[in-house]
Amino acid sequence: MKLVHTVAELREEVAAAKAQGLTIGLVPTMGALHEGHASLIKAANMENDFVVVSVFVNPTQFGPNEDLDAYPRTLEADCKLAESMGANVVFAPAPKEMYPSEDATWVEVTGEVTKVLCGRTRPIHFRGVTTVVTKLFNLAQPDRAYFGQKDAQQVEVLKRMVKDLFFNIQLRIMPIVREADGLAKSSRNTYLNEAERKAALVLSRSLKAAKEQYEAGERDAVKITAAVTASIKEEPMSDIDYVEIYALPELKPVAAPMAGSNLLAVAVKFGTTRLIDNVVLEEK
Repeated sequence: MKLVHTVAELREEVAAAKAQGLTIGLVPTMGALHEGHASLIKAANMENDFVVVSVFVNPTQFGPNEDLDAYPRTLEADCKLAESMGANVVFAPAPKEMYPSEDATWVEVTGEVTKVLCGRTRPIHFRGVTTVVTKLFNLAQPDRAYFGQKDAQQVEVLKRMVKDLFFNIQLRIMPIVREADGLAKSSRNTYLNEAERKAALVLSRSLKAAKEQYEAGERDAVKITAAVTASIKEEPMSDIDYVEIYALPELKPVAAPMAGSNLLAVAVKFGTTRLIDNVVLEEK
């Protein structure tokens, strides 16, 4: 496996793979890789001949007073994990490499899909995501790109971008990977102290109960979100940002009664750490 840091080096690797007629899988990450990322890299390795993993803490998707400086950076460990899962290249650029000047070009998906949920409190976040992913798509020229369902809103935003800009790239969305006790794997879990870590289990517990409620026949989104909110509030360390249901795809307003496929998404702070989780509610 090769570790490269520059646009020129990555282009060289991609050109060599293309010249051999290899299919390319891209796994964009911000590093601090865990088993969730491992599942993406493994899937990319199974479905493509050549796998590029990007490790880049993208500054343009962090707002002021967010955790850009604190975000964990563990490149050596990331490279070991990526290699063990079958990556061919790890691309770990410096911010100046990806944003060499004061960029004048942004890729922005407009509409409700970027305004609800995380978009409400993180207004520049998705513009940063779509811009950096577009750059990575241009550089890696993948046949397939791999993302986790944990970032469900990001997935919907990227699907829209790929559709609107005619990217000839298949988006592969992999299921949420959880700890044995149910907590969704996240690089930000490392911020939690022991008490917060225990408190955070209320998220997966509440979502599981909501899924059971839905499967038992409940189709009133207001009742489901109220039950989840009440359940999370029972945990004194929790500070709720949102508990909401939207229709899929593209996070449209939910029907009454609920029909088709719907996303129940939560964002909750424990101490200073904001965690997100979700479950899809749909007819079997």
